[in-house]
Amino acid sequence: MYKRILTIQDISCVGQCSLTVALPILSAAGLETAILPSAVLSNHTGGFSGWTFTDLTEDMPKIREQWEKENIGFSAVYTGYLGSAKQIDYVKDIAASRLESGGRLIVDPAMADNGKLYAGFDSVFVDAMKKLVFSADIILPNITEAALLTDSEYKEEYDSSYTDMLISRLTDNGAKTIILTGVGYSPEKTGVLVCENGKQTYYEHRKIAGGCHGTGDVYASAFVGALENDLSAFESAKIAADFTLECIEKTHGDENHWYGVKFELAIPTLIKLLKLG
Repeated sequence: MYKRILTIQDISCVGQCSLTVALPILSAAGLETAILPSAVLSNHTGGFSGWTFTDLTEDMPKIREQWEKENIGFSAVYTGYLGSAKQIDYVKDIAASRLESGGRLIVDPAMADNGKLYAGFDSVFVDAMKKLVFSADIILPNITEAALLTDSEYKEEYDSSYTDMLISRLTDNGAKTIILTGVGYSPEKTGVLVCENGKQTYYEHRKIAGGCHGTGDVYASAFVGALENDLSAFESAKIAADFTLECIEKTHGDENHWYGVKFELAIPTLIKLLKLG
């Protein structure tokens, strides 16, 4: 079945993140991909000395109204970085209005990492994100975001009892299917913990030292691409992890390419993993 999905996040024109990652990856997965930009930036905010920023918040309800007029619907709505609590409210309206029967709301609560919120976010934003996350069908928080969403202590080092606690608290607050990313129980390993229908499964792989910008967006987009090809949540999480790891491997060691990962070079692998080629 040929599906049309909607992804809502910002456009960083340079930097291999957000919509410039989501659109090509989802298209490579064989999905008609509609976009709703929440803002346009000249480049992302990590490592560059400056950037331009155009806020598109007030365009969002106007676009929704036009889609309603044209009766345009989507089999899935996938959200990434959202810039304000107001945008979150608009996203909830769009999902309620434009998701087709049986469609899924998939939320990557892109707001924090390494124990702290991204610049510009505060507790008001976290509270608004909680409402979106706990109304979604599938969520993809990292450890930091899961701790914030559940008012839990963030731990840099932990064991399975800690991740069990995060999963339990997310579920108690209304989370349905949980894809907890960046879960590593040893320094040289990382992985993803999937909780679906009360059952947990874990996929572990090696960790490449040194962080890369945009890998969360790469992972979430590949996950959605696999999921909307009718794969299970665990199989989708595994494919997304393998694809993201290859993207990092193809970039690692190139000091001039510090601002993102060369995901384009790994797209043939994604197509093979999805058995589309």
